[in-house]
Amino acid sequence: MSKKVVIIMGSKGDLDWAKRIAETLDQFGIASVLRVASAHKSPLKCYDLIKEYEKERVVFVTVAGKSNALSGFVDAQTPCPVIACPPYGDRFAGLDILSSLRMPSGVCPMVVLEPEQAALAAAKILSVSDDHLRQKIEKYQQQKRREIEKDDKDLMRNG
Repeated sequence: MSKKVVIIMGSKGDLDWAKRIAETLDQFGIASVLRVASAHKSPLKCYDLIKEYEKERVVFVTVAGKSNALSGFVDAQTPCPVIACPPYGDRFAGLDILSSLRMPSGVCPMVVLEPEQAALAAAKILSVSDDHLRQKIEKYQQQKRREIEKDDKDLMRNG
């Protein structure tokens, strides 16, 4: 499997969220491509993007909120892994997330709510066939553990 993640946004309004995913992927040395295609407004373009990139055996990350048809649409069209990372807002009290969670049979995008964690999930999927990437993930996790230990020591020392 190549080390590439294709981030498909429902609109350009999702760009900041998608960039956060791409930045974390970059830390792992994983290439990312950012594209815009709407399952509602441009389904044929969306389909063509999926078919273009799935030849490389990529991981797709979808970034769409409100009525998130994008994640289910992408997942239903490809055997490649799909991670839904919908941006959330206060407008619907967070209930718009339900459109990412409820999927019909045979459709199973994984839902990860934070950009950093969506990138980590994609990295872990790609690491199944890449020992070097797996080592990078292990170092990343060790660093996160060290940060917690440092925070605890600082708290104990400084109250």
